Amino acid sequence: MPKGTVLIDEERCQGCGLCVASCPWALLVLAKDRLNGHGRHPVMLVDPDSICSGCGICAVVCPNLALMTYRWRAEPALAALAA
Repeated sequence: MPKGTVLIDEERCQGCGLCVASCPWALLVLAKDRLNGHGRHPVMLVDPDSICSGCGICAVVCPNLALMTYRWRAEPALAALAA
């Protein structure tokens, strides 16, 4: 079950691939089938229902701040059961 997700601003992406190389789950790839407004292949999430942990490594290494990560908050009832 995914613990988070990553949002991508394709227009800010320069297609450098740093986020692709840094993702510990290998969930990011460069979209070879399309270009952004700057003529670069933007990064994309392989599968929206993937096992993204929302760790934020991809967002930290991005030089253009094109990525933003989110972690899902555990529901209080589920958190109590896990304890």
